[in-house]
Amino acid sequence: MKKTLTFIGSGNMATSMAKTLKDSYLIEVVGRNLESLDRFEAALGTDVTKHLLNNFDLTGRTVLLCVKPANIEEVGAKLQGKAEALYSVLAGTALETIKSHIDSAGTVRAMPNLAATVGKSMTTLTGDRHLEAEAVTLFNAIGPTLWLGSEKELDIATGLAGSGPAYLCLIAEALADGAVKQGLRRDDAMTVMRGLFAGFGELIQHEHPALIKDGVMSPGGTTAAGYAALEASGVRHGCMQAVERAFERTRH
Repeated sequence: MKKTLTFIGSGNMATSMAKTLKDSYLIEVVGRNLESLDRFEAALGTDVTKHLLNNFDLTGRTVLLCVKPANIEEVGAKLQGKAEALYSVLAGTALETIKSHIDSAGTVRAMPNLAATVGKSMTTLTGDRHLEAEAVTLFNAIGPTLWLGSEKELDIATGLAGSGPAYLCLIAEALADGAVKQGLRRDDAMTVMRGLFAGFGELIQHEHPALIKDGVMSPGGTTAAGYAALEASGVRHGCMQAVERAFERTRH
């Protein structure tokens, strides 16, 4: 018999995760109004059990908390009972804060990304150790996972993998724009860019980035010229700063 997962919140992250998890678990969702819950159900394309937030009883449930971080106090005040396990995907929201608003026998912070929609999320986890095995099993359903030893490490990883899809989208769009600028048709540029990312995504699983770069860059060649332009434009420093700023944001 499938285990039931209780989603509190029905936004983009909850929907992305549920689309993949629905094959392995029974899904129920809790929210403020039926309209948002109906949209969640429609996006999944399968029946889900729907509950309104007011006085919802968490007792014995495995809960995925997917609300906006700023709303945790308001949401917590409308819940009752003690969950069996609580998994929070709220960026920058400490375990201490979560536990002060929602009662659970165990709490884990998780940081998936939107690749959960296609079962390819890189998810980092930390929290109560007795839930580590269950947490890894649960989030493995949406992609690879890594349990980290501290909340600081999870917040750093949030700036890398959690926010990373947005950074890569900027790079992907910019590369396609560069090809269009030189005369390639937009549709063709997008096709080439998508092929590049698909192949690179597999390649990076098996090689260090520096070795891939060295393998592509021949002396005085086209790649060396393009790579020098990226370095001159500060792309490396910009990427490092992006992770730093995102990490700093999780701490405030």
